[in-house]
Amino acid sequence: MLSNLDHNISSSTVESRPLEPSPAPALEPRPPTSSDEDFFSSTSIASSSSSEDIQTNHSSPPLPPAAPPPPQIPISWPASGAISREWVNELMNAFEWASRAVPPQEFPSLLPVEVFDRLILSASKILHKEKNCVSIEGEELGRVSKVVVVGDLHGQLHDVLFLLKDAGYPGEDRIFVFNGDYVDRGAWGLETFLLLLAWKVILPHRVFLLRGNHESKYCTSVYGFEKEVSCKYGDKGKHVYRKCLGCFEGLPLASIIAGRVYTAHGGIFRSIPSTPSKRYKGKKNRKVIVDPNSNALSLGSFEELSKARRSVLDPPWEGQNLIPGDVLWSDPSMDPGLSPNKERGIGLLWGPDCTEEFLKKFDLKLIIRSHEGPDAREKRPGLGQMNEGYTIDHVVDSGKLITVFSAPDYPQFQATDERYRNKGAYIVLEPPDFDTPVFHTFDAITPRPVVNPYYDYEDVIDSDEELDMASMVPAT
Repeated sequence: MLSNLDHNISSSTVESRPLEPSPAPALEPRPPTSSDEDFFSSTSIASSSSSEDIQTNHSSPPLPPAAPPPPQIPISWPASGAISREWVNELMNAFEWASRAVPPQEFPSLLPVEVFDRLILSASKILHKEKNCVSIEGEELGRVSKVVVVGDLHGQLHDVLFLLKDAGYPGEDRIFVFNGDYVDRGAWGLETFLLLLAWKVILPHRVFLLRGNHESKYCTSVYGFEKEVSCKYGDKGKHVYRKCLGCFEGLPLASIIAGRVYTAHGGIFRSIPSTPSKRYKGKKNRKVIVDPNSNALSLGSFEELSKARRSVLDPPWEGQNLIPGDVLWSDPSMDPGLSPNKERGIGLLWGPDCTEEFLKKFDLKLIIRSHEGPDAREKRPGLGQMNEGYTIDHVVDSGKLITVFSAPDYPQFQATDERYRNKGAYIVLEPPDFDTPVFHTFDAITPRPVVNPYYDYEDVIDSDEELDMASMVPAT
């Protein structure tokens, strides 16, 4: 009925081999600029393991190409007021080049604050209008040759650039769904997030950016993104970080593809039981009391998901608004049933029986989630390891539960003597039904530019476990 080893049931795997990039020349810094435009009125305020020894299996290594000329910098916002695909291509090239040529503290000479402001404002206006669970169907799928589902990226810019090229860039015939965790741990979380926002702005109905648990105030303060932003933007760092937090709040929680595939960062979610209380005299409507701590956990509905309040800096682990935390933090288990995720302190654990119930109840065939890299999976007995960038965790009568992780050789900074050396993966879904996964795996781009980490990777809490709940921003 279930399996964590069988990766070949109604699916196939394709392996990609990235080429090594060439170094780039140095950049003359330019002074940063700033902007006081504020869209987010509701928002609160070591040494690198470069992976140079990882070998790609080329039969005869090609000669490295000549170093490309530096891009036009600083990057400016188009006079027309609208960015284009050409602009996004220039942004990708500039970020890749600068990662090897520009010290982090000179980042504003590449992307001035005023350009950052325009980009994140444009993207946020689109994201905040989207539903909690975006539906990708109908006309949006009519001209599409494939849907690409991407897992955790964690600021590994060069691997992201390779993935986009390998899968084929977003376009009218190609939809991308990203399952979140764009930032933290890796050294280029800001570039990764901004790059994907740019794709969202130019192709809002072809690029879908879901929220991960690391798109939160707590995680970004612990795992490096807040410090990364501060280092790259200096005295404007707080301004940039606050705008990013506001944008995180607008990211949708989940997607439904072709009515057959559910994707989210962590997974499924509970129903929040409610009981009518005594009718108060003079009141036409009865007061409804929500009891999220009810011992009888049951699966939630998409109607409940649609009503959850996602505009929180940290999804709550207690109270009435538990669904966002479930969607972002939950994990599958080989044990049956639905139970609190005590290891993480937030979200749920669910077994194969719950996967079957969820798929059958909503007439789905696949659940594609992310959230667990090789470090997390080595502590999960009974579940497949993340060596290939994906696992098939549950195989049940109605379909499958899949975990996809798109950050190869993760984490970038590792305190262990031996690196995990995992591959990254993405999933391709093709017409007519978009419900048969084709797995594409790839190795990390090497060598990574040498850069210092933005968090204490040797002492930080491993795999987001044993969270300091007191440090998380309470929902108001």
